[in-house]
Amino acid sequence: MRRLRGGAATAVAVLVAVAGCKAEQTKGTSGPEETGGGGPALTAVGSLTVKGRAPRTGYSRDRFGTAWADTDSNSCDTRDDILKRDLEQVRYTGGTCRVSYGRLDPDPYSGKVVVYRRGRSQVDIDHVVALSDAWQKGAKYWKPSKRIALANDPLNLIAVDAGTNRGKGDGDAATWLPPAKRYRCTYVAAQVAVKKKYGLWVTAAEKAAMKKVLAGCPGQKLPSGGNPTEAPGRFRAR
Repeated sequence: MRRLRGGAATAVAVLVAVAGCKAEQTKGTSGPEETGGGGPALTAVGSLTVKGRAPRTGYSRDRFGTAWADTDSNSCDTRDDILKRDLEQVRYTGGTCRVSYGRLDPDPYSGKVVVYRRGRSQVDIDHVVALSDAWQKGAKYWKPSKRIALANDPLNLIAVDAGTNRGKGDGDAATWLPPAKRYRCTYVAAQVAVKKKYGLWVTAAEKAAMKKVLAGCPGQKLPSGGNPTEAPGRFRAR
């Protein structure tokens, strides 16, 4: 498996159907992966609906369900699934789900090597499309099962340096991009893929920013895969 770095590499989707956490999600190192059938991300930007940002009123994390719900029913929570996918040299505590150690080498957002140790982690699992941003661009009108799906979809999740990620907040492509410039094409393509998959809109400034980044890598593929856009009925959100 080759890493995705600035659109220069491709990955192959691998699904391994075995017990527990071995039943992996769409596979790839450091975030959503490209597939040959996705088409250029730059073209896909044109299909996104443009509207103004709605008020943040009513938003809370609880609107997207319990954090890291096991919506793919593989007996591992979503956070550990993404740590397992994105980290190298992974170690576990008590089986093959609970990740105790690993390395981001390098972290896609900052370009530096970051070590993950459970309980004193320097690694966040970032929502590529922030949940607050999604709320203001369509998700507030969804039924809870769709919001839960977005919050736990591996297409929208990536392990990154915690310090760098905290500077993002709920920013979109118009207000925040990874400091590591070589990752920006991959990052923006992932945002386009998530917004297209879930029918989220973009602001005019956001769409312009997406086009500006992707114009520098017109062959960048659109990531695909992830989980269904509705979580199983046993999960609840406010």
